This record gives sequence, structure tokens and C-alpha cells, in this order.
Amino acid sequence: MILVVGATGLVGGEVCKKLASRGEKVRALVRTTSSKEKVEALRSAGVELCVGDLKDPDSLAAACRSVDAVISTASSTLSRQAGDSIESVDGVGQMNLVNAAKAANVERFLFVSFRRPPGFSFPLGDAKRAVEEAIASMNFTVIQASYFMEVWLGPELGFDYANATARICGPGTSPVSWVSFVDVAEMCAVAIRHPAAERRTIEFGGPEAISLMDVVSLFEKFGGKTFKVEHVPEEVLLAQFEGATDSMQKTFAALMLGSIRGDAMDMKAVAEEFGIKLASIDEYAYGVSGA
Repeated sequence: MILVVGATGLVGGEVCKKLASRGEKVRALVRTTSSKEKVEALRSAGVELCVGDLKDPDSLAAACRSVDAVISTASSTLSRQAGDSIESVDGVGQMNLVNAAKAANVERFLFVSFRRPPGFSFPLGDAKRAVEEAIASMNFTVIQASYFMEVWLGPELGFDYANATARICGPGTSPVSWVSFVDVAEMCAVAIRHPAAERRTIEFGGPEAISLMDVVSLFEKFGGKTFKVEHVPEEVLLAQFEGATDSMQKTFAALMLGSIRGDAMDMKAVAEEFGIKLASIDEYAYGVSGA
């Protein structure tokens, strides 16, 4: 039995579906306040539901019973409910889960983290690092993902492809290995039972590194529209980072500063080792442009 925590989130829901389709027994941690539509989708996929919350250690102890593996994709960054914060979910909450898994003698623990921009200490990065260190004594796998293309190249963060406008941090010339959250989910589903993933941190990005300005050019090509581009100067983001009093604001400022510096990696070896076909920016741009 594999317990998935973060099962109604972007990556977690996809992980549950992929595991269930492989014939795995899957238990999903859901909250009483979780989206009914998402919970029903899990149920329809044959996933066992377990009500609990990272902020409730007793519920995690129950969720970990009879489980041989845990996959945690949970984070407070994209979907937050009352009482959720980086400190309560990504920090204390994830530690509650690690402790529950250790107490239940869970054999495997896979944690979805991210590649942290060098030179910055910020709340989400610090929380992720602490969890990575906490599971180092277990048979762990850490997936350090690059920037999700569906999130960072979407309208909520200023890349409004439907209206051909883009807000870009800095000059937008540094290459980034944009990755699809679907591929991250696939990596989780493969790695949890793959011997080569045991006791290993795996950096995970897309098949190619491409700058934001080159991404704009791709969207212009597929969508047939010229983009209006607004550049946010690095010094403005640095001021936001230094002046932030909220942990989420500080985190997003740090991530945006990180995107200016780029995040390129060569994924060929990892993709071949685990048999994963990575979605490209071309495919994403073509798909959402309606071309």
C-alpha cells in the first residue's frame, strides 16, 4: 500500500491515477475540506481515501498504518486553506508525516522537493531542505523539480498566452529546464518501486533548457500573435525579497529571482535510466495556444 499525501493537489492527484493504473494499492490523504470533485475523482480511480491533515499528527499515524511506502507532494504554495502556511504545512506538517512514517516503520519515503536557487535562504527552501535531511536515514527518494511549465508559464503568474502578454523577471535570457507536472508525477510513480531511485536525490527538469524570451517566441509562432512583454527589473524583485514580511511573499520573490539566473540541466541520462519521455516546451506551447 502506498500513501500519497497531497493527493488533491496538482502533482499528487496525477500520482494517484498513475499508481492505480499500474495496479498499486493506493491510499490518499484527503481533508474534510478537500474539493469534492477531486475526492470523487480519486475514488473513481480506485484509490482508498483516508481523512487526515498534515497539521494533525494523530491522523497521520492512522494513515501510515499498513503502508509500505509514502509519497509526499503536499505544499501550501498553490492551494491553501484556513490554517495553512509554509510553516504549518511545508515545515511542521511535513515533519509530522516523516515522524509518523518512521514510527510505523514505513519502508520507502519519496518526497517531491525543488531545485533551490543558489545564494538565497527563504522559508519554502529552508522547509524543503529540513525535510530532505530528516528522511536521509530512511530508504528515501527526493525529486528536486525545476520550474513547472504549467504554473510559471501560465496566466496566474503573468504569462497570459490567451491575451498575448507576458510579465518577465529580468531580461528573460537565462535558460530554464521547464518541466511538466505530469512528468514529475510519472517520475514519482516509477521511482517509488525502482531500485535505482533508492537513497537518492534526483534533479528533475524538462528535456531542454530554454529562456523565457525564447518561450515567448514559441508562443508567438504557434499562436500567431505578437506578445506584449513587460520586464520586471531584478532590483525590484530584490527589494520585494528583502522587504517581505510574509513567508509566501518572500518565497515567491526568491523563486522569481532564481528564474532570472536560470535553471538548466541535462536530463538525458535520467530520462533514459527511468524510461520517461519528457514533454517539451514546444508541445506545451502548441497545446495551450490552440494551434
